[in-house]
Amino acid sequence: MSKEFDLDITFEEREPDLSHLSAKELEVAVSALPEALKHVAHGLLIEKRTMSDVSQDLGIRQAELVSRLHRAKLIIAQTKDN
Repeated sequence: MSKEFDLDITFEEREPDLSHLSAKELEVAVSALPEALKHVAHGLLIEKRTMSDVSQDLGIRQAELVSRLHRAKLIIAQTKDN
């Protein structure tokens, strides 16, 4: 489980490392995500808001937020690897 989450959520895949992406590359990748993932990724990865703030704003539980963020990161990493 990633160190950035304090919720008891585990994933089969490792947490993708997006640190090699520039701010512009990350912004472009986030804008291409499906809507449900885009808002989560934009709030957390681009705007650097807290999980609590983004989950309240979107009206979803933090566990769902973490799951969506993980899926978004996987998609971004896969897209950038191709």
